[in-house]
Amino acid sequence: MNEHKPEESLKIENIVASAKVTDSLDLPSLASQLKDAEYNKKRFPGVVLRMQDPKIAALVFGSGKVVLTGAKSIDNLSRGLQILAEQLRALNIDIPENLTYKVQNIVTSADLGTPINLNKIAVGFNLDKIEYEPEQFPGLVYRLDDPKVVVLLFGSGKLIITGGKVPEDARRAVQRILSELSSLGLI
Repeated sequence: MNEHKPEESLKIENIVASAKVTDSLDLPSLASQLKDAEYNKKRFPGVVLRMQDPKIAALVFGSGKVVLTGAKSIDNLSRGLQILAEQLRALNIDIPENLTYKVQNIVTSADLGTPINLNKIAVGFNLDKIEYEPEQFPGLVYRLDDPKVVVLLFGSGKLIITGGKVPEDARRAVQRILSELSSLGLI
């Protein structure tokens, strides 16, 4: 039988990053000139631009800051920022050639490949690092310090890792969870 490797099940679900593209932007003007731009100042203080390829939303603020969300890879994130920059340059807005972004959060899913007993884990893990209230939420919340991420563990063996800054953080978190579960005899 083929052995399941949880590290191979890792899948980036969402990357959120921020960038500064210019010093200020005229949002009403931007919204009127960009195709598919959404701007409703009463509902949200920025222009929302939804891209289809890659499937990313860019939240553009008057300060010249941008938040990109929905990327499934670092490459898509970079492409999305380039597309946004080209759209803004096409409107004669002065945008630097080499834009940089800062990853704020990477959300990754993983599968341990086997159901786990959250009650036993709640007893075995470091209590000041976990929250487990099954009446409130069906998962166990485990806060790691290294890497600095939060892992949601579900009885099905599925995991959600959030708070990572690089894709490697999720892999390290899964390895650490596996190591702790096996040292407690729980997998």
